Formats: sequence, structure tokens, C-alpha cells
Amino acid sequence: MTPNRRPPGPADHGPGLPPDLAGPVELELAKAVEQLPGRNGLTGGSRYELKYDGYRCAVVRRSGIVRLWSRNGTDLTDKFPDVHGALDAQLERDCVLDGELVVWNGERLDFGALQQRMINGAATIRRQLAPKRPASYVAFDLLAIDQVDIRMMRLSDRQRRLSSLARTWRPPLQLSPVTDDPAEAREWLDAFSYSGVEGLVVKGAGTRYQPGRRDWVKVKQRDTIEVIVGAVTGSIDRPEVVVCGRYRGSDLEIVGRTVPLHPAQADELAAVLEPAGDRHPWPDEISAGYWGRGAKKVQIVKVRPFVVAEVAADAAMQGDHYRHPLRFHRVRGDLAPNDVDRLPA
Repeated sequence: MTPNRRPPGPADHGPGLPPDLAGPVELELAKAVEQLPGRNGLTGGSRYELKYDGYRCAVVRRSGIVRLWSRNGTDLTDKFPDVHGALDAQLERDCVLDGELVVWNGERLDFGALQQRMINGAATIRRQLAPKRPASYVAFDLLAIDQVDIRMMRLSDRQRRLSSLARTWRPPLQLSPVTDDPAEAREWLDAFSYSGVEGLVVKGAGTRYQPGRRDWVKVKQRDTIEVIVGAVTGSIDRPEVVVCGRYRGSDLEIVGRTVPLHPAQADELAAVLEPAGDRHPWPDEISAGYWGRGAKKVQIVKVRPFVVAEVAADAAMQGDHYRHPLRFHRVRGDLAPNDVDRLPA
């Protein structure tokens, strides 16, 4: 058990509030789908919200004390003193909120800055980072109000109560916009794609809040881009995953990796790959950061970096690296590495 994580005990909840809402709080999740559900695609009608590139966070205000909990049960209260202070000052009633912690860098979401605030544990560093990289809290659901569990209410009723609770909020507290119009939701994607919004989350207006279940759906915003094939996993004859690169000046840098290739894609790519020479700049193994949490270093097979591939990428970035796996579309035999966009110097 991590130092900041502890199970709720009898002293952690007030009258009427179930222990599982005292913190940490189990949250409802979303499953990925390729197509946006229609207006009546989910129970009670679809409700569309923006999917932010941040950290999921439950807020528990009980007897005037506010605490922030991550999705995996870590107490984040001390890591975000700016958000905690705003919640402490602006939440007028005991409640449990579901939402997202984000950091804005100008008009764009900055996941790297948010992560820096997450991993720096020293109190002095936290106090220094807060004014430099101020965080915001975007609320999109209300699970309890005035010690009453309302998870059994319909989403539409919970969101009306949340809207009433948030009527006097000021930044860094925000209320996530909601629409029942799929055309408007798509307009939001176009309008906010530059800001790093990842896509849309869709929920049924008539549904209850189901902790731990994936009854919501998410559709990610994806752009088609070109990358240089710098390495693969598996073998050159049977590539499994593509390790993608782009040049920064004369240096080829890793920018992401793809999801596993389908057999036809593997055949298409294998036909044009060649072994790398001795001067390939990448190591024989790449770190777990490119493969997600819990992964160890992964052995890669370096190839001559002259093949260009077209891939689909979502908006989630950490610096110049794509945080989520890319989707291989095809080899671009008509393009050379110099035709691929370069990373900023």
C-alpha cells in the first residue's frame, strides 16, 4: 500500500454517507468505441462531454474538510494545494464530486506539467510548482450531496444538482459542458482539438452511477500523421509493433509506438524493411515509459529509418511524444523521411 493510500475506516464517514464515498472513491469508467453513439444511442438519450487530458480525481468534502483522491485511491490533497484551496473556499456544502485535474499552458492542456506536479513529493517543491503550473479541477458528476448518496439517481438529475452547486464557482474550478446534440459535440471536437482535448465521453441520461463499470463510452479524436519507421518489435520478417520516430535537427527521436499490427499490415511493412546499420541512434531496448505502466524494458529490432508510415494519433501528448499508442494505416512509399514534419529545435 502506498504511503498516502489507506482504506476508509469507521471514523471517515458522517451520518448517511456510505463508507465507499468517504475516500478513496471507486469511479465509473468508459470503454473505447470507434463510432460516436447517436442522440438516442444510450439509455435515456446520449449526453456528450469533452474528454480532458488530465488525471481523474474524486473530491470529498465532509464536515468542512476537503480531500482529493485519484482513480487508483491515492490521496492527492497535498500535491495540489491550489486546487484544494479553491475547493475549500468555494464548496459551500458537503459533497462528493467526480472530475478531472488538468493543467493549462496558455490555451492548451499540458499533461507533462501536470505529471511534474504529481511526481514531485517535497512540500517546498509543490509550493513552488503551484504558481508556475497552476492546476484546475473540471467537475462532471455529483455522487453525494449533504451526506446523501445520489448515485442511484439518473445522470440528468445528478447533473442538474451539480450545475446548481457550481453556479458560483470561479477558476480554477470549472463545470464540464454537456450537450445532447451530437452535431454540437462534433463542433466542440473541431473547436477544441488544438487545445489537447482527447475526444468525447458519452453517457446515458437515464443511467445510474456504476462504480468500477465501463458503462460510459469514449471516442477519441484522431489525426492522420506521418512518422518514420525506426524500429519494430518481433522481427523484420514479422513485425509486431512499430516504434515511430521524427527528426529534431539531425537527431532521430522516438515519438511513439503503434498498437499491434494486423497480419496484412505486418506483411505490407515487412516487404519494405531493411536491417539497420551500425550508426542507428536508438538503443537495443526502450524504456517502459513507451509501453505504459508496469511494463519492463522492451527489446526492439532497429531498421533503416527510410520507410515512412501513415498513422492515426490522438491529441494526448507529453512534450513531443504521443502518450497513447498510434494506429498504423499504411506505408507511404511516395514519401521520404525529409517529407515528414520535424520536431521543433
